[in-house]
Amino acid sequence: MAVTETEAIAASLLIRPIVAEDAKQVAELSKQLGYEISAEAVSERISRLAACKDTQVALVACINTNMVGWIEAAVTHHLQSPAHTLITGLVVRSEVRSMGVGRRLCAEVEAWSRSKGIALLRVTSRMTRERAHQFYLREGFTQTKTQAVFEKSLS
Repeated sequence: MAVTETEAIAASLLIRPIVAEDAKQVAELSKQLGYEISAEAVSERISRLAACKDTQVALVACINTNMVGWIEAAVTHHLQSPAHTLITGLVVRSEVRSMGVGRRLCAEVEAWSRSKGIALLRVTSRMTRERAHQFYLREGFTQTKTQAVFEKSLS
């Protein structure tokens, strides 16, 4: 019986916590979603995340030594709603999309959230990323609203 490419990837996929040495590959993968960031900036952010292990998680997906995806999530607390985990970033290398990498990364964040007593997982996605929207719907997410995001520079 022949093994499919998706099955081969699933069998060799390792999900692990992010480390400083991952900065270059995280920066490279981030470019696939249009985020230009230096490896140095990513390394600094990884260091800051390490100090927040109770409320934030960042994981990478690797096949051998090649990073094929990463996910970042944080527990958020609000006055108007129950605590939830917000997926703040998810990238899967274009060559292995739709092969189970994103599903595994999301499952790990879901398990982490449950271990923290969190009962709701949330993600936001740009309106133009229709393929990502279909992925989240397949993974059991429900679209609950459409919103505009506003920013104000403080520098």
